[in-house]
Amino acid sequence: MPGHFEPIPGGGAAIALDEVEISILRSLAVQLLELIGPGETPVEGEDPLAALFAEGPSEPPADPALARLFPDAYIDPAADKPDDELQEASSEFRRFTENDLRTHKRDDAMAVVRALDALTVDAEGGAVLKLTAPDSVPWLRSLNDLRLTIGTRLEVTDEDEGAGLYRLPDSDPRKPMVMAYLWLGVLQETLVETLMP
Repeated sequence: MPGHFEPIPGGGAAIALDEVEISILRSLAVQLLELIGPGETPVEGEDPLAALFAEGPSEPPADPALARLFPDAYIDPAADKPDDELQEASSEFRRFTENDLRTHKRDDAMAVVRALDALTVDAEGGAVLKLTAPDSVPWLRSLNDLRLTIGTRLEVTDEDEGAGLYRLPDSDPRKPMVMAYLWLGVLQETLVETLMP
């Protein structure tokens, strides 16, 4: 299972990771948490249901990576000028869903961090991460969020899927992020395969 997830008996997935890989995955998940931002801290004595009905932002995030993680609903990004009605519907949708979506993305990234923190590294500097099928779901979502974020930072488009980035010289400062992007893709793909019937 070096470098990719493999199915385990009874369902779920396992992957052998070395200390460097554990550190990279954890660092990326923590950076994702920082990008998404902290959640609302409940006020003591406040109705716990109030948070469910709290309104979020109505405008898309200015940061392109966040805008990719929290895209507009109903609006075609390729359109020259969005329809006013669709723009209004999109703003309304964002206002009532973005806070909840951020919470779920934070929870997924925290599941990754917690699973990595729970690993016991052996004398050879490695560990085996084992995920049950239900534990694999937040990992899949978080791996996807990490790839979307890094892909946005690298300006990978759907048309070229970053083909030019695959041949970067080692001296290019983007090379480490390209390598992380490709590796996360392998992790995501092999984790999906382990969950296929």
